[in-house]
Amino acid sequence: MQHNESRNGGWSMPAEWVTHAATWMVWPHNQALWESGWRVTLPQVQEDFARVANAIARFEPVKMVVDPSAVASAKALCGPNIELIEIAVNDSWCRDSGPTFVCHPQRGQAGVSWRFNAWGGKSVHDLDEGLGRRVLNHLGLECFGTPLSNEGGAIHVDGEGTLITTESVLLNPNRNPGMNKAEMEEIFARLLGVKKTIWLPGDPKYVTGDMTDGHVDGVCAFARPGVLLVDATHDKSSVYAEVARENRRALELATDAHGRRFELIELFEASEAVDPEAEVFCASYTNFYIANGAIIMPAYGISADKAAAEVLAKAFPEREVVPVRINHLAHGGGGVHCITQQQPAWPVKG
Repeated sequence: MQHNESRNGGWSMPAEWVTHAATWMVWPHNQALWESGWRVTLPQVQEDFARVANAIARFEPVKMVVDPSAVASAKALCGPNIELIEIAVNDSWCRDSGPTFVCHPQRGQAGVSWRFNAWGGKSVHDLDEGLGRRVLNHLGLECFGTPLSNEGGAIHVDGEGTLITTESVLLNPNRNPGMNKAEMEEIFARLLGVKKTIWLPGDPKYVTGDMTDGHVDGVCAFARPGVLLVDATHDKSSVYAEVARENRRALELATDAHGRRFELIELFEASEAVDPEAEVFCASYTNFYIANGAIIMPAYGISADKAAAEVLAKAFPEREVVPVRINHLAHGGGGVHCITQQQPAWPVKG
């Protein structure tokens, strides 16, 4: 955990809770990728994506990138107020392959296109590696490139200079061999306006089998500066329990860019929903998405959904908590946050 006061010309990544101009998503279409081991069918996954998109569209515009081969299925399931944008893609994780939007007080909006390599070369990505740039081109926005291999799900910011990430992702040799923390922190400072990066261990032994190697959006999420919702488990003896404890310990020891210690609010995972035969299952309620006036919450049709909704309602009293069933998406290892990417409104508000 180090401070980095590097000048970046005034660009910064706003917190997720600022007013959005739109939410970006990518429509799932690659049958081979989804049905090769996730115990789901592509139509089931498309229904989950559509539920998330239609829920968000109640609160703000949704821009859905659609591979030309899948326009018909997207039109059939997405509401008429969801804009479909034809761009050739490999996969459907817009949080990771899409751009990270940044804002400037005078120069407006731009975006960062990370070097996306499909979580360390785990999947085909010849089209997705350029998705961030193509989305920014579509919007007519400046694109900032970087040699850093990163994904949007690997970082959380509070909009006040603090960034949280995990060592198991960014220091992984499958992402950034030979690059150290200081070099990464300089990039975050220059491109995102970050003054302090907090490093959590993540999932260093890869006990979860998570394709991302331990993205932070499955570990914790900001409710507001200084307050974090933290993934927790009731099963204290599981291998994941130790992972959760170590990440919580790192947060307890940390201070943010303004020297504040964090208030930590436990958000217990949906352990009852986990399919024991699944290769991987995203049961983290911290993988929610903050939309304009709403919290789009992952739901699984179990009693824990109600408890999670109550915690989120207390953490975000000014927003409507909207549970959305994602059981099939969860079999693919992702949640609501994984498939969404916010585009802030400019000037930044909220």
